[in-house]
Amino acid sequence: MKNSFRIQLILLICISFSFSNLHSQDLSKLPSIIKAYKEKTLKTARIKDSLSIVNFNRNWDTIHFNPYNKTEISFPFEISFLDSSYASPIPRKHVITSRYGWRRGRSHRGIDIDLITGDDVYSILDGKVRYVGYHAGHGKTIVVRHYNGLETVYAHLSKYDVKVNTVVKKGQLIGKGGNTGRSRGSHLHLEVRYNGVDVNPEHVFNFKDNTKIRSKNVWVTEDWATPYYHVSTRQSNLVILDSYEKATAYKKRKRQVYIVKRGDTLSRIAYKNSVSIRRICKANKIKRSSTLKIGQRLIL
Repeated sequence: MKNSFRIQLILLICISFSFSNLHSQDLSKLPSIIKAYKEKTLKTARIKDSLSIVNFNRNWDTIHFNPYNKTEISFPFEISFLDSSYASPIPRKHVITSRYGWRRGRSHRGIDIDLITGDDVYSILDGKVRYVGYHAGHGKTIVVRHYNGLETVYAHLSKYDVKVNTVVKKGQLIGKGGNTGRSRGSHLHLEVRYNGVDVNPEHVFNFKDNTKIRSKNVWVTEDWATPYYHVSTRQSNLVILDSYEKATAYKKRKRQVYIVKRGDTLSRIAYKNSVSIRRICKANKIKRSSTLKIGQRLIL
């Protein structure tokens, strides 16, 4: 058993070393990030630490917005943090004007935070700038990759203050807020992504009362990475999943059942229960145009 463990450890170190060499030109300042990560990591987590180095390097692409198009990911998955708090992305109180979820018949994959054009925009965690450019819909966009493999997206900007491959600190200025791209007014569109999968930002970060990260270990189920399970007009009922056991139990939970009453419509039921119409239709294999019957049972 000990020999097997040593072999696995040696292979893991070799993998991380090869990734580091492969990207040495683009990631020349990476060692300082990993060093800081190691200083905060317990000795018992060395293997996990080596994996984080590989995750940081994987699919490093400064040209494409999402380099993970062909990457498959299994649910639930874990996002680990060293920090207990994040830096506010804007220099003012968080006023969320639109949330992660289903909006006007399409997926809204982040949250919109109100600001004034020209307001400073900051990186919420330490990391390295992977993408800077104009992206369809998002307008002027910056993507920062963080030490744990997580990426944060800052969109609708009016100005860039960093370039690709720039190492940034938590709270460092990266750009100016604006109204570029498909936008109905100046705001910051903030997305949280892991291996290309968009995650409900409010499942990971508290934007309401403080700047706390919800847990050092955040487990993500498919519910929290699928926009049509949420509505953009109100905050979803948050559940802290800080262990694999909690995540699997949440995944297996029984869905709420709603009994159709006189005068009910899909839109009314969706609004009252804070779910999207698409979610109800998908869960019950019905269409928006389907006729509801009094006493009909709908899975929410």
